[in-house]
Amino acid sequence: MSQAPLLEARRVTRVFGGSMFGKKRVTVALSDFTLAVDVEPPSITAIVGESGSGKTTLARALLGLTAPTSGEVLYRGTDLRQLSREKKRQFLRDVQVIFQDPYEVYNPFYKVDHVLETPIKKFGLASGQHARDLIEETLQAVGLRPAETLGRYPHQLSGGQRQRIMVARAVLLRPRLIIADEPVSMVDSSLRATILESLRDLNKRLGISLIYITHDLTTAYQIADNIAVLYRVSAVEAGDVEHVVKDPQHPYSQLLIGSVPLPNPDHAWQRDVVVAETTEGAPEPTSGCLFADRCPYVMDVCRKTRPPLYRTAPKRVAACFRYDHAPMLPDADFGEVLALTPA
Repeated sequence: MSQAPLLEARRVTRVFGGSMFGKKRVTVALSDFTLAVDVEPPSITAIVGESGSGKTTLARALLGLTAPTSGEVLYRGTDLRQLSREKKRQFLRDVQVIFQDPYEVYNPFYKVDHVLETPIKKFGLASGQHARDLIEETLQAVGLRPAETLGRYPHQLSGGQRQRIMVARAVLLRPRLIIADEPVSMVDSSLRATILESLRDLNKRLGISLIYITHDLTTAYQIADNIAVLYRVSAVEAGDVEHVVKDPQHPYSQLLIGSVPLPNPDHAWQRDVVVAETTEGAPEPTSGCLFADRCPYVMDVCRKTRPPLYRTAPKRVAACFRYDHAPMLPDADFGEVLALTPA
């Protein structure tokens, strides 16, 4: 019998709004999304998409902060809403989060030591000098010097230092998975590589899996093993990051990758992408492919029917009718394909 994934989203949809009489507008924030993170081997999966694509809603659903309207999020095979008190405590230790804004996480009246001491006390990890040693060891693991960090207030540290303390806080509990929601978007570009390298090192050295949520395709390519591309709250492509970036299959992925600034225009990642012109102020389609109004390959079927995910390779999928010759994913295989564990 195979082991249940550490964390799994099964066909998760989240809808906001609506009313008993149907008069209030409904907003779909995430649609029919599936993802699984196995216990072993540790992996790094990037979730990439523009603002409003559903990335943060997905993160909140995986953390149990937002309940799915339909579908389910499972921790070791059990729905988050049905976890016992003991299992909930273990979930909170196994799955940690790094938020986007390092400025708003801190209470300005407490020294930064407080955010590190709190999880140690809550989970009874250590006390006295042992707790201090654990904190210092963890700070060093993320590239910080304890003597220059501890005993200070948040405003006395740089944004990069504050964000790395958040990484250290997550690592203190030795989690199996860290969900990092735009962890470097508010950090100077000079520090992004350092923080990303720290995350990559934690994955390799401590065996911690990562779900890296970002709008920045460049950093996703730098850190991830696998990638899922979101467009208008749905997954349009997923697979090995090298293959998706070097040979994108969905027209939106092609557009996203084609828009990355190139240091040398003579050596592009891929061919130029032509995008169909859109009608200014056109409403979001209620049926058919959500990318149809921007797609240079649009066909009649695209405007009438929402494309399913097609398995274009053993560990690769794309939601585009151009691949209708490939096997369409039945429900039973949906989670298996998007488990996205490294080959």
